Amino acid sequence: MSEKLALSVLDLIPVRSGQTSAQAVSSALELAVRADDLGYRRYWFAEHHNMPAVASTTPPVLIAAAAARTSRVRVGSGGVMLPNHAPLVVAEQFAALEALAPGRIDLGIGRAPGSDPVITQLLRQSGTSSDVERFPQHIADILALTGEDGASMRFVNGGEYVVHATPAAVGRPDVWLLGSSDYSAQLAAQMGLPYVFANHFSGTGLERALELYRTSFQPSEDLAEPRTFLTANVIAAPTAEEAEARALPQLRMFARMRTGKPLGALETVDAAQAAPEDAMTAEFMGSARARWFVGTGDMVRADLAAFASKHGLDEVMISPVAGAYEGEDLTTAPGRMQTLELIV
Repeated sequence: MSEKLALSVLDLIPVRSGQTSAQAVSSALELAVRADDLGYRRYWFAEHHNMPAVASTTPPVLIAAAAARTSRVRVGSGGVMLPNHAPLVVAEQFAALEALAPGRIDLGIGRAPGSDPVITQLLRQSGTSSDVERFPQHIADILALTGEDGASMRFVNGGEYVVHATPAAVGRPDVWLLGSSDYSAQLAAQMGLPYVFANHFSGTGLERALELYRTSFQPSEDLAEPRTFLTANVIAAPTAEEAEARALPQLRMFARMRTGKPLGALETVDAAQAAPEDAMTAEFMGSARARWFVGTGDMVRADLAAFASKHGLDEVMISPVAGAYEGEDLTTAPGRMQTLELIV
């Protein structure tokens, strides 16, 4: 791996045709172990709900499992979708994770729900007070709750009630703000938090978001200067032809989402190659492919380095989206594994 460019991993844990959730999660944890061995800086799990092709629904559970199997790589969320959860619950979960793996936990926080309105209501029906409008205050609450002094509640009569996410913290997770809009960039700058632009799914607004973040950044107790990196969809294979083939299942899934077609488990490469392709699907696939990094290890490594240099970054977080061929072991993810191995 280049000394100038650090690589990290964002995992949505794709579930392919014929694969169980258990098999998909098992393969993802194998990737986390390999990333640890290869020197990746971070391994983050996303939060998505009720999607047939995505098994990453509960980042804290997955982070705990990955932390137990690794020794060096930072593990975290990319991200916890805060409107779905009560701030105290998030603070307690990540304080516990920090106790399990001191100095290795990242709490990436997002403002989007990560699903459709029905699922959002189901997540909130237990009574959480989280909502998008109170997002900045809930981030501040989490920062206070996970700190040594805790958070204080003051009552009208003058009384005070102190709340701690854990009884005796000696450290707290690094909190990152995630987003793909001007709002998230400006909020991260205002709060003096590190920021990640979700480039893996948003193809517009990158330059403006980074400029807003960097030019309006206000130093905080934890961060003196702006700190940021980008995400990117990446596929590497021994040949460019194989890499392009392994891109097809996720590209077709992307097109289905954009055109409102029913979603299912991720197709195999073989099924994707054999499927008919209409003009609209081809257009959406082409648009997405133009923003992905696909090719041999040398090609992708060079392209990522140029991408990072262009935007003044020392880190890129890859989402390894390589599909699988029929007949490949369902308990492993060979295409995703070789992506991690070939670009370091």
